Parts: sequence; C-alpha cells; structure tokens
Amino acid sequence: MARWRDGQGELTVRRDGGGPPVRVPLEIATSYRARTKGLLGRDSLDGALLLSPANSVHTFRMRMSIDVAYLDRRLTVIAVRTMPPGRLGLPRVRARHVIEAEAGAMEGWGLRAGVRVDVDVVGEGGEGR
Repeated sequence: MARWRDGQGELTVRRDGGGPPVRVPLEIATSYRARTKGLLGRDSLDGALLLSPANSVHTFRMRMSIDVAYLDRRLTVIAVRTMPPGRLGLPRVRARHVIEAEAGAMEGWGLRAGVRVDVDVVGEGGEGR
C-alpha cells in the first residue's frame, strides 16, 4: 500500500491506446487535519487533491462541484462521480484513496473506471507507490 505525506506531487494518468500520459499537479493530504480540510473554503483547484487513506467524501460547505475518483490499493480507478455541493458520497468498499478535482477535469484527463494512475511525490525523486 502506498505511503505518502502531506505535500505536493504529480498525478500521471495512463491513457488507453498508447497515447502520451497526462500529468496533473497534485496536492497530497494524508494527515487527519489535511484530509478533513480537503477542498473546504476553496473556489477553485489547480490540478487535483489526493486523500489517503479514504473511501468516501462529502461536499458539505463546499463552494463548487467536484469530480471524485475512488482508487483501489493498486491505484486503479474503481469509479468516478461528479458531486455538487451539499452531498454525501457513499463509501466504496475496495477504495483506499480518493482523488478530487474541479467538476469536468477528470473527463479531460481520460480518468475513468479501470484506468491506472501513478503518484510522484515532489522532492523524493521517485514514485510514491
């Protein structure tokens, strides 16, 4: 299972059909405090936010709709949902991590069920898997 710390990184989405991978700036939230805060109080997000460990999210007190991707322990996407403010997402039994982004962003990255992603931590010189 992946072990990260709060900080910055890069999300790499592997594209089907051999196209070039998509690289997205990533904020990593692993501490209880960082996961609890999440995207609360923000009007926008440049890139994505990784919550780990996590298997569900809510959008209470959020100012924007978000895309939510649930990842299993191998960083394969289980499901992607768009959630408007004021919703409670159902827990995903196999999910170990959650990625959040502005609504519509994940479709543009090609992020959908079955796609595998990589997480690279800035400053550690290697994959955080």
